[in-house]
Amino acid sequence: MRLLTLGGTEFVGRAVVEAALRRGWDVTVFHRGRHPAPPGARSLHGDRTAPGGLAALAEGTWDAVVDTWSAAPGAVRDAARLLRGRAGRYVYVSSCSVYAWPPAPGYTEDAPLVAGASPDAGPSGYARDKRGGELAVLDAFGEDASLLVRAGLILGPYENVGRLPWWLARAARGGPMLAPGPRDLPLQFIDVRDLAEWLLGAVARGLGGPCNVTGPQGHATMEELLRECVRVTGGAAELCWTPPETVLAAGVEPWTQLPVWVPPGSVLHDEVYRADVSRALATGLRFRPVAETVAATRDWLEGIGGTAPRRPDRPPVGLAPGMEAEVLAAGGCG
Repeated sequence: MRLLTLGGTEFVGRAVVEAALRRGWDVTVFHRGRHPAPPGARSLHGDRTAPGGLAALAEGTWDAVVDTWSAAPGAVRDAARLLRGRAGRYVYVSSCSVYAWPPAPGYTEDAPLVAGASPDAGPSGYARDKRGGELAVLDAFGEDASLLVRAGLILGPYENVGRLPWWLARAARGGPMLAPGPRDLPLQFIDVRDLAEWLLGAVARGLGGPCNVTGPQGHATMEELLRECVRVTGGAAELCWTPPETVLAAGVEPWTQLPVWVPPGSVLHDEVYRADVSRALATGLRFRPVAETVAATRDWLEGIGGTAPRRPDRPPVGLAPGMEAEVLAAGGCG
């Protein structure tokens, strides 16, 4: 298989490239040159947002293209139009955020989608940008040759958003550690390596159309995730379980100040952790235990000096120590 990745040096793109190389595929990575491509991949350089920035892709044919773009959909539109007729399949890593708000618990790929998205729009927010990217791919390749990977929460090695790395850093710091309850809060996420393997398997089988790709509902709990963070960092932190009402009353922002955590019963919890993934499971999705995801992320962080890279287009995540201390005191811990 001849694979072209647009990007491919960070997080999801890098995991896809490494998985494809392990399969023996011929991999070309189109990127800006800010980070090296994985060893074994061929590099083409260009900035898809600049005039003439796709010139390096003017020639060549591939069995499939993988695109992870998250900003204004015009970049996806231009690449898809340029590669139409020279690539057999276009895989766009989209998001479950493309579903209309609020999503119904257990939403499938047939759920209503966000309104107002267009392939020709400028940046208009994450959900519309991702849906605009989907429309751009469908316009150029048609539904049968388009695979729209609607990912949920993605964790694992190479994470450049900062969610799991923040929890690992907090656990390594030790001491009383705010653990937002309830303990059995169900989470739904996908290890980036499992996402990459499913994606490549879907390409090999010629799968098309949209697909929700994340772990099953309740794949892990908040307690399982945080206990693994404490365990792999040496056990110096003491988990202080605090009711969600206390956390929210202190003004803590779910998902951002406390990454991964969203209070039970909220609309945000339904969006992030209540997706139906029947189609992905029926088409080969396999998922590893949370312990493997946490341990591999810790090992990767240690291998790069302990500090995770951060995407400049995403806001910082995490709770300041002073605010954490206030919440712990309010909850009777600390």
